Amino acid sequence: MPSASTLPERLRRLAPEAIAFGVIGAGNTLLYMAITWLALPIGAVKASIIATVVTTTLAYFANRYWTYRHHTRTALRREYALFFGFNLVGMVIQSGMVAIGKYGFGLTEQHDEVAFMGVTLIGIVIATVFRFWAYRTFVFLKPPVDGHEADLAELDAMAGLAELSTEQPEPTR
Repeated sequence: MPSASTLPERLRRLAPEAIAFGVIGAGNTLLYMAITWLALPIGAVKASIIATVVTTTLAYFANRYWTYRHHTRTALRREYALFFGFNLVGMVIQSGMVAIGKYGFGLTEQHDEVAFMGVTLIGIVIATVFRFWAYRTFVFLKPPVDGHEADLAELDAMAGLAELSTEQPEPTR
């Protein structure tokens, strides 16, 4: 039975992925904030949605070809659909924070631009943690280790759940 890896070992293996994800995220966050700022006159929630659609597409390709370049490749359509789906959830988190600021706290686009950007940043942080987990778990599958990951890659989005299991299957008799 293989021994469980220690926390420092797991963090050391996760660090390059987290750094690449962070660099892409930082660049996209700056772009997101710029698009949101420029589109704020059409409405804060609409601006947030437009910024999310643009940066999601850029983030997908950057993550696919840099952050997760060593992970098992599945169909582009499958990956992008899952990636975009999880980003929609992230967009709901981010736009939800903006909506809370606007409708819950009475912020206005004309007088509270800085406050809107602060609320947006809080939403980005919460959504980023969710996205990092979702991409690792469901979108970009782990690289092959024992030769059976190719089988997982052919399954639907729920194949990512198999990675969560650490138990060895019982041998069939």
